[in-house]
Amino acid sequence: MANSSRTFADIRSVVLSAHSNKCDEGFYNNWAENYDQDLEILDYHAPLLVAECLSSAFEGEREKAVVLDVACGTGLACSSLQKKGFQYFVGLDSSAKMLEVAKRKGLYQELKQCLLGPTALPIKAGTCDVVIAVGALSCTHLPVTIVRELWQVAKPGGYVCVTTRGNESNKEYKNHLERILSEMEMEGLWNRISVMEVERWEKAVCDAESEYIPGAVYLYRKSEK
Repeated sequence: MANSSRTFADIRSVVLSAHSNKCDEGFYNNWAENYDQDLEILDYHAPLLVAECLSSAFEGEREKAVVLDVACGTGLACSSLQKKGFQYFVGLDSSAKMLEVAKRKGLYQELKQCLLGPTALPIKAGTCDVVIAVGALSCTHLPVTIVRELWQVAKPGGYVCVTTRGNESNKEYKNHLERILSEMEMEGLWNRISVMEVERWEKAVCDAESEYIPGAVYLYRKSEK
């Protein structure tokens, strides 16, 4: 059960650890019950921004669209997408406890536990209308190369939306991610729909940073061929 008395000071060390270390399943299992509350205190905007970005661009019947949520956590992104009319969600995460919290929300038609990164996504190629990875692409989480797997499981004409932090500790990763996204576009694999650079991504937890750290949302559409 979540601790209703938690404050920003309480979660600061947890978020610092998430930003600074290679976080394993155990880390997120321990964080799962307080995760939603802590990210609200952190003023974390990524789930809502992804939903708004996709809602503006998506063409088709939202209620029938298959949305794959990679590193779904407790389901924050799909909670926001459901409010935009999307209804069918498949979630993947390495943390059993995060998946338990997500299941309680009743959002997902399927939830699968899998080791993301070293293991290929357990999803058939070309089957998803929308693929999202929110908060998972950073130097302490998934490798940049996973974006090619996200592209692979999207349908021709499907959408892939990912996010990353833009603070100093993640700058090198962000630059690498942007290079790969651009290379894939030059290869004709997809077209860029939008890039949203956001200054107030989430509250800063490091003393060397200002009040908020920046982040970015990237939206691509897979080529039809």
